[in-house]
Amino acid sequence: MITVVLNAFKRQQHLPQQIECVLSQTVPAERVLVWNNGEAICLDGLHEKVMVANNSHNLGVWSRFAYAVNAETEYVCILDDDTFPSPRFFESCLQQMAKEPALLGARGLRFLSSTRYHPFISFGWDAPNEQAEVVDIVGHAWFFRREWLGAFWRELPELGSSRLVGEDMHFSFMLQKHLGIRTMVPPHPTSDMSVWGSDPVLAIKLGTSKEAVSQGDEALLKFDKALRHCTSNGFLLCKDTLETLPAAVVIGPGVSRVRFLKKLAARFPSLGNWGRSLRDKLAKRNIHI
Repeated sequence: MITVVLNAFKRQQHLPQQIECVLSQTVPAERVLVWNNGEAICLDGLHEKVMVANNSHNLGVWSRFAYAVNAETEYVCILDDDTFPSPRFFESCLQQMAKEPALLGARGLRFLSSTRYHPFISFGWDAPNEQAEVVDIVGHAWFFRREWLGAFWRELPELGSSRLVGEDMHFSFMLQKHLGIRTMVPPHPTSDMSVWGSDPVLAIKLGTSKEAVSQGDEALLKFDKALRHCTSNGFLLCKDTLETLPAAVVIGPGVSRVRFLKKLAARFPSLGNWGRSLRDKLAKRNIHI
């Protein structure tokens, strides 16, 4: 029923834990395809359900969506290398698919600007949602019907564009444009973490490490460029299409972009925790910094 695609690069030491995680789901993966952009992975001792593609060059994050066409199951789930889904995540995704077929993920964002990635409203493992939420894009995990890969590759990325970012926006845009399919985050209730799309402790630890492609000012500029490309070509955002959304106030470029504040939070963790708490409290009042 489900094929899982894992991406390996500089954090291969976590791969066995990820494989165990997806094979021990209440609805376990039938096959695990590992797309390896790093040093060659030894096949000895790997589970019989695991297939590895060792590459001689780092082909980035888009290429794993091409590798996914090797899946021979109805559903595919692509996971980032910092994502370890809870035991019932696949089960939860299938339940949501039965209600509304949608591109599902472990974390979703609603953009507050058509040209700027930050700030945004988040749902999922880092901002639990009691019910399914419609979002602009999902990340960390992409759960979808295999046949939707045809929509992903219906339009190719621009020549010269980054292959390290933007695949998440592209997928949601292509499904919206060509199939009329929405992007959603399934429920991540605080009372039941067994259905969450990622272990929040590991996600934060690995997602903010130096190996993460999403870190740094250069990455943020690439995110901005990818968003502008999609919206300028017709990608409709939730802020413009969902009538039930309250008006939001955006102050500044997003605290995650301010280098001084990032360094301060890293140097003084308690101050960083206070800042995140303040940001979250303001967000509940629809004030985003």
